[in-house]
Amino acid sequence: MPEPMRATDFTAAGEAAPPKPVRPRDASTLLLWRRSSAGLEVLMGVRSVKHRFMPSRLVFPGGRVDVEDRTAPVASELQPHTRRALELRAAPRLARAIAVAAIRELHEETGLVLGTMEAGHLRADLAPLSYLCRALTPAMSPVRFNARFLIAPAETVTGSFGGSGELEHLAFYRVDETPPHELAPITAKVLGEFRDLMAMPEAERETRPLIWYQGRDTRRLERHR
Repeated sequence: MPEPMRATDFTAAGEAAPPKPVRPRDASTLLLWRRSSAGLEVLMGVRSVKHRFMPSRLVFPGGRVDVEDRTAPVASELQPHTRRALELRAAPRLARAIAVAAIRELHEETGLVLGTMEAGHLRADLAPLSYLCRALTPAMSPVRFNARFLIAPAETVTGSFGGSGELEHLAFYRVDETPPHELAPITAKVLGEFRDLMAMPEAERETRPLIWYQGRDTRRLERHR
């Protein structure tokens, strides 16, 4: 997504806006975080230059929700506060699938397991997940996502870096430093939301207003149905 294309965070390079809005696909992203001697860090990787969506950008592991995510067996269910946040804009079955997709994509793209592996199949552990925010790609983009951003502490995962190779330069990056790779604007916004969340007393995090982003940088409060 070249820098001059300021109309959207998500427009693919070299593509014109569609004549009518494309229906956004449900997607899920996971911020795996840890505190080290260097400070607060999150796991990120660089998308290949060959990708249609956000090539060469530093991103969190994630991707679209698959049909199989709706029926996948899990090791544990969502905590009530996370489930409520997801169900604000998704039916219960889809809300659970969004959480499953975040953990599945983490495994596929990084090799890390949040859950257990049984006969080669991932059984996701949903209980460690917390809700951060949501972002909706603007209507003029030819590739649109309704993306939910979830977080989990790094001590809840097992395994070592590997995965599909879709993400390069996998590492934990400090959230208070300028990263060595280019961020998409929406990624920078989500990192800001994460920093603000982690600066709050832990007891207050579950009661904060829920936020979503419309397009590039329009920050809005979620409205209850």
